[in-house]
Parts: sequence; C-alpha cells; structure tokens
Amino acid sequence: MNKITIIGGGSASLFFASFLDANIYEINIYEQKSVGLGRKFLVAGDGGFNLTHSEDIHSLIERYTPSAFLRDALQFFNNQKFMLWLHEIGIPTFIGTSKRVYPEKGIKPIKVLNAIHSVLEKNNTLVHFNKTFTGWNEDNNPIFNNNEVVTSNYCIFALGGASWKITGSNGSWLKHFKNKGIRTINFEASNCAYQIDWETSFIDKNEGKPLKNIAISCGSKTQKGEVVITKYGIEGNAIYALGPELRAQLKAEKVAEITLDLKPILTEEQVLKKLVKPSKNISESLKKSVKLNPVQINLLKTNLDKTEFTDQKKLAFAIKNLTLKITGVATLDEAISTVGGVDLNEVDANFQLHKIPNHFCIGEMLDWDAPTGGYLLQACASMGAHLANHLNSKT
Repeated sequence: MNKITIIGGGSASLFFASFLDANIYEINIYEQKSVGLGRKFLVAGDGGFNLTHSEDIHSLIERYTPSAFLRDALQFFNNQKFMLWLHEIGIPTFIGTSKRVYPEKGIKPIKVLNAIHSVLEKNNTLVHFNKTFTGWNEDNNPIFNNNEVVTSNYCIFALGGASWKITGSNGSWLKHFKNKGIRTINFEASNCAYQIDWETSFIDKNEGKPLKNIAISCGSKTQKGEVVITKYGIEGNAIYALGPELRAQLKAEKVAEITLDLKPILTEEQVLKKLVKPSKNISESLKKSVKLNPVQINLLKTNLDKTEFTDQKKLAFAIKNLTLKITGVATLDEAISTVGGVDLNEVDANFQLHKIPNHFCIGEMLDWDAPTGGYLLQACASMGAHLANHLNSKT
C-alpha cells in the first residue's frame, strides 16, 4: 500500500485526508502540537462560523486573489458540493441573510470538527503528535524534530500561514523552504484591522461602535458591508475584502486612501434633495431625512470643517465620498489570515512542487488571499478535495 505523509494538522490537512482513498493509501498526519487537530478551525468559529459562501461559482472564484490559481480546485469541489458533503457527514447547513453558509443552529464548531475526525477514523488515518518539520535529508525525505526521517510515496505540506500563533500557525517552516531553494514570500497580515489616526475626541465617543450598511472603495474596488471603529482604526468585512488593494498602496506610498459611501442606497443627488428640506439643525436633518446614525454623523463632523459641514452640496458629496487615510496594518498574530508563503510559481496545477517531485503544498501556506465570509475554509476544502482526487486517480 502506498504511504502518504501529511505535514500539518489544520483545515487543509483534514479535508485532504478526508477525501483520500484508504484502499489505496496509508494516511499519516504529522502535527507539531502535543494533542489535537484543527485548532485554528475552532478559533475561527468564535466569531461566527462561516463554512462557505452560497454565491454562484463564477462570483465566488473572483473573490480570490489571484482568482485563476484556485479556479480548477473551486470548480471541482464548489460550495454546493461542500455543503452536500457536510450534510453527508452529519452537519446540515443553512444560508444566512448575508448568503454566508453556517452549520444549523445549535451545531458548535467542535461538533463539525468531530464529524471530520470521524471521517478520518473511517479512513484509518494515523496521527503523529509532537512532530515538527525541520527540513529534508539528501534524498528529499522530510525530517522531524531534527533527526527523525520519514519515507513515503507522497508528501503533502499543509503548514498554514503565520496568524494566531497560539494555534501552532507561526510560519516558522518558511526558512526550511528558503534553504531548499524554493521561492517564498514573507508573510503579511490579511483580514485584519487597519490603522487610522483618529482624533481623540472622535474615538472617545465612538470606539467599538459599528458603521453598518456602508460601501468602502480603494482604487477601483468597492465592497459593501460594515466595519467597527476601534482605537487602532477600523476592522470588519467591508475593509477585509480590500486587503490586496490596501497592501499595494501602503507598499508604494506608505499611506493608503479609502473612500466611504455612508449611504449606498441613495445617489448624491437624492442625498442633496433630502438635505435641502427645512431643518433647524443639520445633525437632525442628517438623522431624520438622510437616516444617518450618530456614528456616521460624528465621522462627518470630525473630517469636515464647519464650512464644509454647513454647505449642503459639500456635505452631500462627503456622505457619498468621505476619504480616510490608512496608515498601518495590524500585526501578523492579530490577523485572521495571512498572505505570503510559497510562491505560486513554485507549484503546478495540482499543487506539486516543481523542485521536489511528489511533494505538494496546500492551504494557507501558499501565497493566495481571500476575504472572510467562508471563502478561506472553502479554498482549503477545495484544494484538499482536488489534490486527493488527483492522487486517488494515479494508482
């Protein structure tokens, strides 16, 4: 029987092992922690457990950067197939108002993880704990704990990115790939908080409060959703989706600009018409006629001078085009996910390393990006299923 070595015990690893044919392969997972698989899987569930997103496959593919890299995997194991598979292993799902897909109410992340563990058990998967990958020997066999060499027919790396170190995802493996001559890219934070140098008077009143039903633009990309005001800056789904554009601007200019549309359902002309209605107080007009909330009104006041705030045309323009400056990014360990890792040019269409035959990389350790909302987990599931199908068909 052929032996497969899977290095890393995160989401991509679990999905890949679930789809392998146990009649063909002896499946082995090597995990650096002393106990437990899928830690990041559980931590991600604390903020609302998005399994995938229900939008059509063509729109879903475009959520990824670069989209072409994951197209084949996402088409092979799309969101509909993922939901069906989850149902088959005892995890029924439902689609929320945001079109995100969740486990049915009452199903906690641990139950989902246990359901996947049951699949691994049926596949006779062997799990080896306290095994830290420390490089290769001269025959390209992986080494663990500096001296333990493991031989197998295929080696699959699913080592994760560099966020949430407490889960074991620390990116320390990157140096071993560099030493092997595999091109890597330093990790950067993604799906994280972005820094804005708020005025003290504004943050004192508005820290922790949301800006809902807005649209944010950076460059040519616009994302609707919401963000939360923090002492550091802003975070939330509307800003997460603009990560690639923000990082590019920050690298080029040290500062990035975003434009907020505080009332996406109205045109600038419609906003202006509502503002010209008689009112004794501009703030009351914004609240009653334009339906802005106190946080939005405070945001306008802190970014406009008195002349601009009292000029109906300039105020209407600002409501639709409020510019803010991003001056920094949260640390890697504060990020939900990371970009960087193994350069995509180092792997082929089946995620095999060009420089080391029969060695593959899947999951967040590869240099791709996606926003939150189920897209990250969907990509890990799709890569795992796609590669498992490829290897199942080889023998």
